[in-house]
Amino acid sequence: SVLKKKNDYRRLLKYVAFVLAIMFLMFNALEISAQAAALRRGSSGSAVREVQTRLRNWGYYSYAVDGIFGSRTETAVKWFQRQHGLAADGVVGKQTANALGISLPASSGGGSSSSTTSNEVNLLARVVYGEARGEPYKGQVAVAAVVLNRIKSSKFPNTMAGVVYQQGAFSIVADGQINLAPNETAIKAAKDALNGWDPTNGCLYYYEPTKTTNKWMLSKPIILRIGNHVFIKE
Repeated sequence: SVLKKKNDYRRLLKYVAFVLAIMFLMFNALEISAQAAALRRGSSGSAVREVQTRLRNWGYYSYAVDGIFGSRTETAVKWFQRQHGLAADGVVGKQTANALGISLPASSGGGSSSSTTSNEVNLLARVVYGEARGEPYKGQVAVAAVVLNRIKSSKFPNTMAGVVYQQGAFSIVADGQINLAPNETAIKAAKDALNGWDPTNGCLYYYEPTKTTNKWMLSKPIILRIGNHVFIKE
């Protein structure tokens, strides 16, 4: 009957409206979650303090580490992003966080420590790939070990990102090779070094004798040679 059809039509409209309302709420929740996972102007807390600390250690930020993401922090983030080939939007999203060597606040519980480990492996593998691809496998592990030895040394920053992005430490940061995707060999070498293999026995530096003109390095005793690299301690 006509009345039944009208009732069916009304029920259909109500159902469609209900589904659209649910979809709208889900979209908003996803958008809020995505925004929460990034640090931007107006953010605050320990994650912002970590960003400020790292930017300050590397010379991008010279103000108080107060955990408040204001205009000065935003300016420092943009400077860091420009220097590392990232979109200079002043927002610490996934790519900028990876470059800084930090984990963003999780939008859901758990997993933060594994995320940090994954970031460290990836950053160390990028150093290996940029500095030592084509070198013997032992030499690739040795390059990774030098990074880890520096973290332990009081002469260098005490974080992996701090060591890697220290001013003038690695040429691959200046020329952009640090942003190349590492291959499986580089990733494996990074993991082996993180698991304790140090072919250099504590060395803090390495160089290619045919390429370096650094008189200080050339004056130091060579501890060992692997492939095209020589390794020194002090």
